[in-house]
Amino acid sequence: MWENPIVFKIPSDWNITEEKFFEFCQINRDLRIETNKFGELLIMSPAGSETGNRDGRIIQQLMNWSDEDGTGLAFSSSTGFTLSTGAKKSPDVSWIKLERWNSLSPEEKEKFAPICPDFIVELMSPSDNLKTLQAKMTEYMEEPGVKLGWLIDRKERKVYIYRPNFPTECLENPESVSGETILPGFVLNMSKVCSIIDN
Repeated sequence: MWENPIVFKIPSDWNITEEKFFEFCQINRDLRIETNKFGELLIMSPAGSETGNRDGRIIQQLMNWSDEDGTGLAFSSSTGFTLSTGAKKSPDVSWIKLERWNSLSPEEKEKFAPICPDFIVELMSPSDNLKTLQAKMTEYMEEPGVKLGWLIDRKERKVYIYRPNFPTECLENPESVSGETILPGFVLNMSKVCSIIDN
C-alpha cells in the first residue's frame, strides 16, 4: 500500500468520455480510481481488511438509520459521483436526500451520478495521508448540495467536521458523532469504528 495516490496526467487531446471512464473503472475493479478537478487520474491502493471492516461499521449504522428515516439513500465506498468540476470521487460513505436523487435520470443513476452527496464520510486508513484527505474534504465542501462531512482519523481518535462556509471543527476522542439537522436522529457510535486499533 502507498501513502499518496498515484497521479497520472492525461493529455488534453485525449477525449475520455463519461462512458469510457466508467468502463475503465469497471475493468479495473481492484483499484480505487478517481479524477480531480484538473482532469488528472488518481489511483489509490485498496483499503486494508481492518479499515474495510470499520468502514462497513459506519455504512451499517448509516444504512440502518436511513432505512428508518426514509428521506434519503445511503451509499458505500464503491459508489462514484461526478462533481460540478468534472472530478469523479468515491467517498467511503455518503447519503443523498431522496428529492435530489430522484431529480436524476435513470441513465445518470446507472453510472457516476452527476451529484455531490448531502453527507460524506472519509475514513483514514494507515496508508492514507491526512493532508490529502483534508484537501479532498475541502473540495467536497465547495460543491453545491453538500451540507456535512466527516473525516475520521481512527489512529489519532479524531473526527474532523466539515460544513460549507464554516471553519473545520475537530472532535477529540468522541464517543459518538451527531448527524445534526442534516441527518436528524443519526448518531454514529464511535466505539464500533475505533474499537480495533493497533497501538
